[in-house]
Amino acid sequence: MTNDDKMTISERRKYLRILQKRYAQASHAERSQLLDEMEYVTALDRKTLIRAMQADLERKPRLKQRGRQYGPEVDDALRIIAESLDYIAAERLTPNLVWIATHLAQHGELQASPELLERLGQIHVSTVRRILQRIGQDQPRLPRKGLSSTRQSLREIPMKRIPWDEPVPGHFEVDLVHHSGPSTAGDYVHTLQMIDVTTGWSERVAVLGRSYVVMEDAFRHILKRLPFSVLEIHPDNGGEFFSAHLLRFWKDTVKGLELSRSRPFHKNDNRFVEQKNQTLVRGYLGHERLDSVAQTNAVNALYEKHWLYYNFFQPVMRLQEKTFIQVEGQPPT
Repeated sequence: MTNDDKMTISERRKYLRILQKRYAQASHAERSQLLDEMEYVTALDRKTLIRAMQADLERKPRLKQRGRQYGPEVDDALRIIAESLDYIAAERLTPNLVWIATHLAQHGELQASPELLERLGQIHVSTVRRILQRIGQDQPRLPRKGLSSTRQSLREIPMKRIPWDEPVPGHFEVDLVHHSGPSTAGDYVHTLQMIDVTTGWSERVAVLGRSYVVMEDAFRHILKRLPFSVLEIHPDNGGEFFSAHLLRFWKDTVKGLELSRSRPFHKNDNRFVEQKNQTLVRGYLGHERLDSVAQTNAVNALYEKHWLYYNFFQPVMRLQEKTFIQVEGQPPT
């Protein structure tokens, strides 16, 4: 049997387990024939096969690990060979170890003794994989960056949804509407919108860009004219809302303010402001790109009229109750 035809240990055990049942029920003559067949297929001697037919052939985990078969000279050779072949997979690397080691030795990149070449010709692909994984851990790595201050701050802010029947004014859903058109390149106008869940009071300010400076100015403009105190700010997970500067601004400006945020990819957590994004922002400005100071001022002039019209002259419909209907076989809706 050639090396290419040799059974793996698992294949050999599986084959012997299949014949073990027949061997146990066979006569003396039949057992002799089965042993002849097993000798030919597995290349094991007869005594070993007789002991195997009387033993448990299920493979058990090794209780004691074997010592290393390949020393540091093989590690060093594999390190150089793997680098020269651009760290290809062990399956592709193993069949080429001997010839590439010889080639590298001819150019002075590697010292290839006959013993080393012999061991490289014997090594198994799984052993090569383990060695490459181990020596790869010794390579110096660039330092990994930790969480940014914005991401770290987000962890400390709870995710929730403001209850629809919140009785006290001051709990605002907040969002930023982008007026970038088809391209997000460069600075462009954004609409900062705040909607009070209890009263439906709405505030909108157009800003050019979304730096903490313009965001802080917009929030200050809104705070000056609100008829009641802000108790909670509830935006989505955008970094423009949770920068260190804005967090410090809210901490210093509004004492006892509660900060919360919606769950990622759950727009219904901000359902009141999302609805107003369509009716009070997109309904007037559409999806065109706005990216100049003059356009920002024009939009703010429009929003000043919005503030009067929608907050003082438009009635607000408020949900009074919800009824949950249980449909058989489905969760409550």
